[in-house]
Amino acid sequence: MVNSSTNTPTATLVYGLPPTDGNRAAVDFFTTPDPVTGELSKKNFGSEERTAVIENVRGKEDSVSLDTTGFQFYKHASKLTADSFDDDATIKAVYYPESVDLIKKLTGASRVEVFDHTLRRRRPGDTQNEAGKRQPVAQVHVDQTTPASIARVHRHLPAADVPKLLENRFQIINLWRPIEHPAYDWPLALCDYRSVDVEKDVFPVAFVFPDREGQTFGVTYNENHKWKYLRGMTPEEFVLIKCFDSVQDGSVAVFTPHTGFEDPTTPAEALPRRSIELRALVFYD
Repeated sequence: MVNSSTNTPTATLVYGLPPTDGNRAAVDFFTTPDPVTGELSKKNFGSEERTAVIENVRGKEDSVSLDTTGFQFYKHASKLTADSFDDDATIKAVYYPESVDLIKKLTGASRVEVFDHTLRRRRPGDTQNEAGKRQPVAQVHVDQTTPASIARVHRHLPAADVPKLLENRFQIINLWRPIEHPAYDWPLALCDYRSVDVEKDVFPVAFVFPDREGQTFGVTYNENHKWKYLRGMTPEEFVLIKCFDSVQDGSVAVFTPHTGFEDPTTPAEALPRRSIELRALVFYD
């Protein structure tokens, strides 16, 4: 359903439900497929579908920002062609440094370190979603908790640098961009941080790998959540998504719940979404 005057589609979002047995929420990842189910992971928490109004901020992009809502839209084309995004080595050699420069310029950060990226391509009818075949994430989530963010600094940077870097403000910021064609199909919805009850709306989820453990936030439904998106984002446009901020005194947004969603206003001829998200540690003097 679409309100033609305000362009605010009503969509179905998938929220999390914490375990009811008192155990911590966790996703266990296996090195080999489960012999019974064939799955590469299992989780012990649930989910529920809820409807939400998603506001299109096209034409009013300045109504959101990293420090108020937790995300910000920009326009700056990459040097890479669409085909170049098929090669990881080229992404790391060209896209990483150009993205570092962009993040520094736009945030005023003194140091930016990219630690990974994910390519996504929606494949209608294909249920596979493992490495190399990532599809849009249809689950409201936040990429990092505070302990996981600090652990990222220790994991990805020289030990000698860490104490000094942790003395000052640091963030984890994702840079998300469509590839090849506009992202009308399964676009990205972002939740205004100011509408989130940080004490009640999120719960930690352990990501348990054979050799390490990470932690994200699951997000529970709150009717007060204010959702935004930029309809038809082009490959020349990108969004910075704040996943963590060490400043947690109430003066700025700390994180951004987000999810892919099926937009009922998607044109019938729209091509399946293709995108890249790059994740960076962002430090300030």
